[in-house]
Amino acid sequence: MDNTITYREAVREAIRKAMSEDERVFLMGEDVGNYGGSYAVSRGLLDEFGRERIIDTPLSESAFTGAGIGAAMNGMRPIVEIMTVNFSLLALDQIINNAGSLLHMSGGQFNVPLVIRMATGVGNQLGAQHSHSLEGWLSYIVGVKVLTPATVQDAYDMIGLALSDPDPVLVFENSLLYNSKGSLDTKSTPIPIGKALVHRPGKDITILTYGINLFKALEAAETLAKDGIDAEVIDLRSLRPLDDETIMKSVAKTHRVVIVDDGWKSGSISAEIMARINEQAFYELDAPMARVCTLEVPLPYAKHLEDAAIVQVDKIIEMAKKVMVQS
Repeated sequence: MDNTITYREAVREAIRKAMSEDERVFLMGEDVGNYGGSYAVSRGLLDEFGRERIIDTPLSESAFTGAGIGAAMNGMRPIVEIMTVNFSLLALDQIINNAGSLLHMSGGQFNVPLVIRMATGVGNQLGAQHSHSLEGWLSYIVGVKVLTPATVQDAYDMIGLALSDPDPVLVFENSLLYNSKGSLDTKSTPIPIGKALVHRPGKDITILTYGINLFKALEAAETLAKDGIDAEVIDLRSLRPLDDETIMKSVAKTHRVVIVDDGWKSGSISAEIMARINEQAFYELDAPMARVCTLEVPLPYAKHLEDAAIVQVDKIIEMAKKVMVQS
C-alpha cells in the first residue's frame, strides 16, 4: 500500500486524528475555516467538525493567542494557527508573559497545554514581512518547547506529541515544505520531543541542521562523498530543548562541525549550539566550528536576491570543505 502524502496532508491528518479522538481539541486562526487555511492545511475540516471547533478569528494575533491560553488553562486542547512567523511578533506578549510563564508564576498550579503552529522560512517571493525564520529566536523563550518538523512523518507525529505535552509548544512548518511528499507510517512510534535524528551517518564532519535545510544538507553530503568527505547529517528536530547528547556524540566521532541555520547569524540558534559544543566538547574538535546562515538582511522580494540571501547547497559544500582543510 502506497502511503505517500504531502507534508500539508500529514499536518491535516494529524489535526483530524486529534480532533476525532479528543473533543477538547479545536483549531482557531485567521482563515482556517471557510478559506481552509492560508496554506490549505485545514481545508475540509470545517465541514467535518463545524464552526465550534474550526474557528475563524479576526486579524488579532494577540487576542486569539490569548484566547488559546485561557482555553488551555481551562481544560481544552487548542491549536492556534498563526499565518506566518512574522505575525507571531504581535502575540509575543501572550507567548512570553503568559504561555511561557504561568506555570512558574502560579507555583506549578497551571500548565498551559497550548499548541501554536506557524509557517516559517522563505515563502518564495513573499517579501520581508512574510519570509523570515524566527524559530531560533523564539527558542530563547523559557517555558515553551520549539519543534521544527522537516519530514512528512515528523509533520504528522509532532502535532500529536505537541498536543499531549503539558507545556506550550510552538511548531514551525517551513512554507516550502507543504508540497513536499514522503511516506507516512501512522502506526510507528513517534520520536519524542527533544530528540535529534541522524539522517546520514558519517565519519569526517558533522552537519547539524533542521527544517527545509535538512534536504539541502543531505544533497550537499552526497556531493561531498564524491570528493571523499563522509558527512554525518543530523536533523535537530527540536530547537528547545536541544538534544545535546546526540550532538556531542557526533562531534566526538567526526571532530568537525558545520551548522546550517535558516535564521540570521547574530544571536541565532547556531550560536547557541556553538556555545554548547564549546562548553561540552571543545577538546574533541580538530578544527574551528563553522556555520551557514541566512544573510543578515530583510529577505528581498526579487528572486535572484532572495536566492542569494538564503542557505544554498553550494554554500554548505564550500563551508564543509573549508573546515576539512583546517584540520
